Amino acid sequence: MTRWWQRPWIVPFAAIVVIFVAFSIPPYLSFDPARSRVPQPPELGVAHFWLLVPHVLFGSVALVSSVFQIWPWFRRRHPVAHRRLGRVYVFGGVLPAGVAALTIGSLSPFGPATRASNMLLAAVWLYVTVKGWRAARHHRFGEHRRWMIRSFALTASIITNRIWGAIFVIALMPQLETTFHGDEGLLAWVASAATAWLGWTIPLLIAEWWLERDRSHRGAGARRGAGARRITEPAEPRDQVTTS
Repeated sequence: MTRWWQRPWIVPFAAIVVIFVAFSIPPYLSFDPARSRVPQPPELGVAHFWLLVPHVLFGSVALVSSVFQIWPWFRRRHPVAHRRLGRVYVFGGVLPAGVAALTIGSLSPFGPATRASNMLLAAVWLYVTVKGWRAARHHRFGEHRRWMIRSFALTASIITNRIWGAIFVIALMPQLETTFHGDEGLLAWVASAATAWLGWTIPLLIAEWWLERDRSHRGAGARRGAGARRITEPAEPRDQVTTS
């Protein structure tokens, strides 16, 4: 059995999630629209904040619960807790957060490219999560695992989104007076659009690469095992031909 310390990535990942959630949630727990970190679209005003609050809170539930769901030691050692936490992840995290994301994503103040990315991300996030949940319900656990790895990649993409955002702002800021002619709003639109698309497509592509690599390794292992069995199995005796 794999011990928990044989997955050293889980500790830094959990630490990053805790730090991210601790930084992200407080403005929305205050229920004060003035503390929102997202500009309010003029057509919605303060209503945008009240759509954003459930997305942030339910999304945080999904992010925190995903730490335990992707931890192999926890899954093997506590299968009942894994199933129960999986329901929390799906019904108390991804589904309400994803539905809220569809709404606020279509109203992003950062332009049509960002809106398109946000809405597509929300739709794909909901789709892969529901597919994973349905596979588990039908006891297709290999299929369940693959869909949920995609779901977790999209859940964690909120963290990579922030990283890309910082990178693009730093990279584009020196071009404010040249490429963007001093228009900070245009720079924000470009940085936001690039961040929005790369923030979730790259984690999803990495997840797909890892799944294909894992499938190849499993297939190679199965072929080696079958070959070894053929070598070690005794040959069947040939029929004896008798002559009278």
